[in-house]
Amino acid sequence: MEIDTTKSITKQFPRNLAANVVYFLVNVIVGLLLVPFFISTLGVAAYGLIPLATSVTGYVAIVVQSLNTAVTRFLTVDLQREDYAGANRTFNTAFFGLTAVILLMVPIVMVVAYLIPVIFSVAPGQEQGAIFLFLGVCAAFLLRSWSGNFTVQLFAYNRLDLQNLVNLTNLVLQTGLIVLLFVLLGPDLALVGGAYFAGAVAASVVSIILARRVCPHLKVSIHAFDRSLVRDLCGMGGWLVIDQIGALLLFQLDLVVVNLLFGATMAGEYAIALQWRILLHSIVGMLTGILVPTVLVYYAQKQTDTLIKITKSAVKLLGLAIALPAGLICGFSPQLLTIWVGTEYASLAPLLVLLTAPFAATMSVQPLFSINVAHNRVRVPGTMTILLGIANLALAIIIPLITGWGYYGVAVAGAIILTFRHTLFVPWYTAKILKSRMIDYQKCIFPGAFALFIIGVAAASLVAVTSFSSILAIIIAGIGVTLVYGIVVLEMGLTSFEKQLFRSYLPQRWKKIGN
Repeated sequence: MEIDTTKSITKQFPRNLAANVVYFLVNVIVGLLLVPFFISTLGVAAYGLIPLATSVTGYVAIVVQSLNTAVTRFLTVDLQREDYAGANRTFNTAFFGLTAVILLMVPIVMVVAYLIPVIFSVAPGQEQGAIFLFLGVCAAFLLRSWSGNFTVQLFAYNRLDLQNLVNLTNLVLQTGLIVLLFVLLGPDLALVGGAYFAGAVAASVVSIILARRVCPHLKVSIHAFDRSLVRDLCGMGGWLVIDQIGALLLFQLDLVVVNLLFGATMAGEYAIALQWRILLHSIVGMLTGILVPTVLVYYAQKQTDTLIKITKSAVKLLGLAIALPAGLICGFSPQLLTIWVGTEYASLAPLLVLLTAPFAATMSVQPLFSINVAHNRVRVPGTMTILLGIANLALAIIIPLITGWGYYGVAVAGAIILTFRHTLFVPWYTAKILKSRMIDYQKCIFPGAFALFIIGVAAASLVAVTSFSSILAIIIAGIGVTLVYGIVVLEMGLTSFEKQLFRSYLPQRWKKIGN
């Protein structure tokens, strides 16, 4: 069976994949190296404030993020249909509207940053640094959200490679400045906030330059501002705001709750284990991000049957892909923690497994969320997400207080809510939109979850019979497990459609090798 894909999607896919892989690897290296660097220079309590700052920032910029998502949908459809007049109206309405929203949020950011030492548990002597940390991170986030008006154009033309170049600019400059400033001026949370803001400035400049080259059809003009579009953007954006609030309550609430209930030191410990879930989330985002432009293009071209086939296969393939790193992380968790941050943190291994295993087992449905946006069906999922977010908040407080499980109770609450959302609600609503069957999507979740369990058990069994005292030994064992797993999946785990779908996106010279 031939896979019906446009030439532009097929041609661009390898570049997008390579760029996503490069950005992901740099992100992983930076993330893994910075955590022990921060712990050794700032201490575990102060380090916990850095991921906490990014969590709180998400709440501050919810409106901007949601409007950007709505703009992405409308602008992509306009450009794919070559309606440049409509695209200019969408772009300029969003540009001036978002600029106004961000300016209105500046005083809110300043007030929130000033109150950080009052709201959260902050280590003695770190109060002023915490204020500047949150101020810098929030300012960086708002600036990147504003420049999202331009990165949307890269997304609309499926140039995720250039979008990742923007992200790499931000990440490399931000990280380099943190290390340089710590060496020259000494460790300080305020310097972290300054580095975040400097990286955002550079990335925003790069995004504007690239957007003008890729899409010369769009020009900034107040005359193209269309009041009639505000209602459409805000209508969709309003429900996306609700969805974003719920998503933040689901994914970025736990560290806030741990800080408020158990203090800065335990929040720092929780953040160490949480870093690996963030790593897995990055993998999911890397793989899902490649598919989202394809979903919007197929929607614009009204190829629903192909869209159903591809999204089902995407859920299965993503689950099988995420199972490998998640299983290895769970199986080797005590050794990874010991080598990474020290023997004193190896006791966090059960928490690491609890945070990563349920999350990875159910995140394979992530590609399905783009279907809601493409079809402008965001009211029901937004309502459900906010309700589940509130339930997660309630359970995250109730379970630790009733059971005495401490931050393990917070992790359990998240696992319960996310499992329900991703295995029941998301497949049901996607099937409703596409007029498919819910069970078909649920079946696609199972292979990845089962593979994760098998890989985790295999890695833990290797640890039980062999000593892994170095990172080299873990890498060698991981390569061995990966080779066996890859052969089994390729030979037995994929249907002919899934193999052909995978092959259709390979570069031409790779296809020739397989013939």
